[in-house]
Amino acid sequence: MDFSGGSSELHNNQFYPCEENKPLLGDTMMLVTEGNNNNTSGSSGRLCAGPCRRPLHHCGGSGMRYKLLHEGDIQVCVVKHPRTFLSKILTSKFLRRWEPHHLTLTDSSLTSATPTGYMETCLSYSSIEDLQLLSWDNAPKYCVQLSFPGGTVLLQAANSYLRDQWFHSLQWKKKIYKYRKVLNNPSRWDVVLKEIRALVDMALTSPLQDDSIHQAPLHIISTLLAENSNLSAQDHENIIVAIAPLLENNHPPPDLCEFFCKHCRERPRSMVVIEVFTPVVQRILKHNMDFGKCPRLRLFTQEYILALNELNAGMEVVKKFVHSMHGPTGQCPHPRVLPNLVAVCLAAIYSCYEEFINSRDNSPSLKEIRNGCQQQNDRKPPMPLRLLRPDPPTPPPTTLLPLSTNPAPPQPPLPANSNPIPSLPLSPPPSVVNSSEILVELERNNNSANAKRKSPPSGGDSEPNLIDCLLVSPAVNTLSIQLPAQADRVLGCFALILKMLSDYDDWRPALASLLQPIPYPKEALAHAKFTKELKYVIQRFAEDPRQEVHSCLLSVRSGKDGWFQLYSPGGVACDDDGELFASMVHILMGSCYKTKKFLLSLAENKLGPCMLLALRGNQTMVEILCLMLEYNIIDNKDTQLQIISTLESTQVGLRMYEQLCDRQRELKELQRKGGPTRLTLPSKSTDADLARLLSSGSFGNLENLSLAFTNVTSACAEQLIKLPSLKQLNLWSTQFGDAGLRLLSEHLVCLQVLNLCETPVTDAGLLALSSMKSLCSLNMNSTKLTADTYEDLKAKLPNLKDVDVRYTEAW
Repeated sequence: MDFSGGSSELHNNQFYPCEENKPLLGDTMMLVTEGNNNNTSGSSGRLCAGPCRRPLHHCGGSGMRYKLLHEGDIQVCVVKHPRTFLSKILTSKFLRRWEPHHLTLTDSSLTSATPTGYMETCLSYSSIEDLQLLSWDNAPKYCVQLSFPGGTVLLQAANSYLRDQWFHSLQWKKKIYKYRKVLNNPSRWDVVLKEIRALVDMALTSPLQDDSIHQAPLHIISTLLAENSNLSAQDHENIIVAIAPLLENNHPPPDLCEFFCKHCRERPRSMVVIEVFTPVVQRILKHNMDFGKCPRLRLFTQEYILALNELNAGMEVVKKFVHSMHGPTGQCPHPRVLPNLVAVCLAAIYSCYEEFINSRDNSPSLKEIRNGCQQQNDRKPPMPLRLLRPDPPTPPPTTLLPLSTNPAPPQPPLPANSNPIPSLPLSPPPSVVNSSEILVELERNNNSANAKRKSPPSGGDSEPNLIDCLLVSPAVNTLSIQLPAQADRVLGCFALILKMLSDYDDWRPALASLLQPIPYPKEALAHAKFTKELKYVIQRFAEDPRQEVHSCLLSVRSGKDGWFQLYSPGGVACDDDGELFASMVHILMGSCYKTKKFLLSLAENKLGPCMLLALRGNQTMVEILCLMLEYNIIDNKDTQLQIISTLESTQVGLRMYEQLCDRQRELKELQRKGGPTRLTLPSKSTDADLARLLSSGSFGNLENLSLAFTNVTSACAEQLIKLPSLKQLNLWSTQFGDAGLRLLSEHLVCLQVLNLCETPVTDAGLLALSSMKSLCSLNMNSTKLTADTYEDLKAKLPNLKDVDVRYTEAW
């Protein structure tokens, strides 16, 4: 396309300065005007024919909006300023032509996809002296004029909208390029601050509508701050206030988030935190879709909340902030606020235990946490799972049975006629069984449940069950998790936020769903302060009548622990003797979970806690035990008799049991046949629980009693000596001491099997066992036994065949 128009018509040309062409650092753009003898010669210096004007409405920050151009097709014409008569002829209208080019607007220059002709070399933004809009009354041509030393580039678009889009895009690229150069090497910070304000104002008033229009200035400023880390606190605040208008509708880039985090940590009481950061954080929580793409946004939000917590009002300010995010109505209008707040809380809580998590390779393993080892040098070989079973009719095989590495639940003792056989340690089995090793078989009261339970090989490295790896026996010191002071404050702050979130009815279903998989590290679940703080949240879930809320107390899938298991008696988080567990069971049984399937799961996994709470008079647990008998959930007769004795030990249980017996005569027949021969007391039971149970019925036939992992002490010996048929007693990991041993040795002369593993007994009590001539199996693993006492016992107990003295002085 030819650019037509004679030189005689150029005198009618008119130019109007653009309102957006403001000076940058005092540098004025050059305009090609009539009479400029340096660039033109006579009238031929003019570029366009016919009346040409600048439409002013295209230059303001209001009106039409345009998307930032990065590339596009356009017609290009370059006019060199004539300096000689020959150059006037060469640049006349007869030789002037237009070239089609596909131009790309890079960060520093205007380049063509086909670098030939007019665009053989790229046109740097720094060489562009002026930008003008050109139009003609008598010709439909829409051009942008780019003035550079020695000539002019004309860009002709297809219509006025495309022309204006090119004009504003080029103008933006040129200005942002200059700001980037100016702010890259700052000299005076007062001037830099002025330029930052001008840059922000330019971005806010630009007619371009694109994310990069606001993000580019933020990136320039974040680079400036990263390269000048020695700024004063006042400079920090001035810059933050200057860029605040840009942050109202834009997320800060990662580097700027780091700068904001630093400011929150160093000056948490600064008014900038409240006045500037609050709307920024509110926008992040309302509109962020994925913290994984920009984790520094999450870190900034975390630091902002911690800064609020440092104010005089402390958590009251945080509480008001959380309420502002929810809104005054009963329904939060922003669906992203809750998951974003939960993500921030989880990340903050996780960071409190990073020191423990990152050092797992050199720190105690989960099994060692359970066994109380804190230092690698203090670790002992793994404790054996200790429980004896009847000797089979044929000699035992020489190969070892595979066992789970999980800590064993309280196990029943042996029948009266059993003979002890070797046990198996938790460590990988050797090829040959040593005579000192004892074979173990984990038994459960419910035979059907035992048939379903499968143990992984002992040599496997599979991760133990969450509760199993955190359960700690009472006789062993637990791993003491002591958080630093700052981490302790962080934990308290964000645990309290979770409490606040659980108080909103509309947020509770989603919160319960987010927390159902237990998204916390094992170290947090082993920390008593954390589980105590989180207990309020779980209580709120348990009290909520909606099924979508309280159903989240159960595990997210079969075989995985849930809050229901963690806060049950004997669970790692239980600190209230089962009150929370009872309320959870009550709400679950009162809704759609009053089914045989739920009772079966309780009988398989939580029968001990249910019996313990029923023994203490909890009406919900008494009802559950009655339902188990009524629905024939329990097949084992001894377990049924133990449940009956538990029910008869309290008034509410006796009343419900009598009502049940009136409906089922066979239960009366079962009770008339005599008491149980085997009995296992639930974990965490006390001396009072044992006394209450044994006083509720007849236990004259009891031969096998397991008190493993309970809280009984030597005081319970007065109850044990009233069991004339007792032959096997399991006291593994209790507080049973020397006084109790002396009392047992005087009365239970028929005792054959005694397990004292991990009890506080000493030589003073163990020497008294020399009078129990019927004793054939004795486990003194991890006690204070000395070699002299061991030799004395071997000499005085001729029937003693199986002895376990590992981790003692006699080993």
